[in-house]
Amino acid sequence: MRKDDCIFCKIANGEIPSETIYEDDMFRTIMDLGPASKGHALILPKQHYRDLCDLDRETAAKVLPLAAKIGDAMKKSLGCRGFNVVQNNGKEAGQTVFHYHVHLIPRYEEGPDMVSWAPEKADPEELKQTGAAIRSAL
Repeated sequence: MRKDDCIFCKIANGEIPSETIYEDDMFRTIMDLGPASKGHALILPKQHYRDLCDLDRETAAKVLPLAAKIGDAMKKSLGCRGFNVVQNNGKEAGQTVFHYHVHLIPRYEEGPDMVSWAPEKADPEELKQTGAAIRSAL
């Protein structure tokens, strides 16, 4: 099912033009209009899913192999040394379009530091309590 008011549904289904680098019956992969680095692409399912928690099993099973295929093509064609696979869920996590999508961001030697954080020291008791809380919700 697609949502009529979803811009990514319209792009994924070819109603809005995009620089498409890959397409099959389930996905369209396009160049991002606001790239974090040269070659930044988005994998868009043609079906509408709000986020990772909404994704069906078939789509979920196919998206990471597709990310690997495109990431490998990026390394071969763009000369990047690696790539990040980024997927945001919810406004607080940086999701701005509420149609599940995956960012593939090529990373170049001497390129900018993009996806990183400063690890903090974990309190063992807090880890125990947090782990228990998550386990109880599974």
